[in-house]
Amino acid sequence: MNTPLNHYDIIILGAGAAGMMAAIEAGKRGRKVLLLDHAKSAGDKIRISGGGRCNFTNVNATTKAGRDRFLSRNPRFALSALARYTPQHFIDLVERYGIAYHEKTLGQLFCDGASTQIVNMLTAELTKAGANLRLGIEIEGVTHADGIFTVATAAANFTGDSLIVATGGKSIPKMGATGFAYRLAEQFGLAVTETRPALVPLTFEPRLLERLAPLSGIAVDPVTVGTGKTRFEEALLFTHRGLSGPSILQVSSYWREGDAIAIDLFPHGELTDILRQARAETPKLQLQTVLSQHLSKRLAQMLATELGITTMLGDMSDKTFARIEEALRHWTMKPTGSEGYRTAEVTLGGIDTKGLDSATMQARTVPGLYFVGECVDVTGWLGGYNFQWAWASGWAAGQVA
Repeated sequence: MNTPLNHYDIIILGAGAAGMMAAIEAGKRGRKVLLLDHAKSAGDKIRISGGGRCNFTNVNATTKAGRDRFLSRNPRFALSALARYTPQHFIDLVERYGIAYHEKTLGQLFCDGASTQIVNMLTAELTKAGANLRLGIEIEGVTHADGIFTVATAAANFTGDSLIVATGGKSIPKMGATGFAYRLAEQFGLAVTETRPALVPLTFEPRLLERLAPLSGIAVDPVTVGTGKTRFEEALLFTHRGLSGPSILQVSSYWREGDAIAIDLFPHGELTDILRQARAETPKLQLQTVLSQHLSKRLAQMLATELGITTMLGDMSDKTFARIEEALRHWTMKPTGSEGYRTAEVTLGGIDTKGLDSATMQARTVPGLYFVGECVDVTGWLGGYNFQWAWASGWAAGQVA
């Protein structure tokens, strides 16, 4: 029987991190693979990641601590794929291509050069695997009948025995992100959990913004930022809309409307010692002057003004020091929202993992249908965890589809 020209063993929707990995792995198995994307180039989110240097994985992603750094209604769902395709597997690939990289902090690996090196590596692997990459293709619809998936596009209709959906979440819509994967999942009877922006700056109401306006552009590193029982010690950045920086992006995945966040400007507990030493050695100094030796001048001035302490250090009691310590190490404020999907690095929530096989990413009720990457209800911490999930989930589907 003749096979139609536009029929493939596997059609993959989305040429991002997870989709390209799935295509590479399936192609290695001799499968006839078609990889479609509506963008004009593959791997666009890879290009912009890590400030253009691509934080391509985190060496801690599969450690005992790292396994707890993936958020999901079923936190154990990601473990199978992550255990079988580890950060070292991707590092080995990067090294085979001679791409120089470095560990920045907290296990985060970045390219020394441009993130396009990672995109070029993956497209080279696609070519070696014999996968067919077609860009600028708008998907008009997907149907399934008699075990065959039909993908309708403006260019042509394509059919496949299997379909892997790797179209991501809703984050950064200016790059073409949509809720396509969620709609497709629901079309095939799969549940989708609540979705919301994650790894995103937080915003404040106008009165608080007015108070904090002089601080816009100031960074503090390190601070501890927490909500509920969750704490992150990283840098913080004051913006004209509210707060950003790694600590805020991290805590945003746990924060909910109505919750407060608590900021510790001296997370190593040294503030009281600093004040006592200054009182003994320079008793005529003002609080603002001492704080400005450890924080930016504008931030020190605002904090001293808000505390209303005008006496010299030599006249301050330990009780006053305790009040200063409480204010600066438990600085509480209540965001009103976030900057939304416009700047969110990822989408929290997604296709309910109850409907997927954790070993293969296949839909339990629709043989041949797979979902990988960000569209699934698995969201990692900032720092390469989400890329590792993309590589691992794409790899898992590529082994079996």
